[in-house]
Amino acid sequence: MQITILYFAALREALGTGRETVDLPEGVAQAGQLRSWLRERGGAWAETLDDNRSVRIAVNQAMARADTPLAAGAEVAFFPPVTGG
Repeated sequence: MQITILYFAALREALGTGRETVDLPEGVAQAGQLRSWLRERGGAWAETLDDNRSVRIAVNQAMARADTPLAAGAEVAFFPPVTGG
């Protein structure tokens, strides 16, 4: 299953990319599983997407939880929490 992943703000800077298209392996069908799979790349990926770091996920422009399902063609965005005032 192929999806597009977007990285915003500090995540984009840390990972050195703002966008990629990937073919997901078997067993990666939810947003949290995607985050875990990306961490397996090691280095900046493991550090930036660590479970102890506050990272938000959106699937098809809607806020997502770890158990949000992914479908072929989905757009998944990772971004830091933001505050406004």
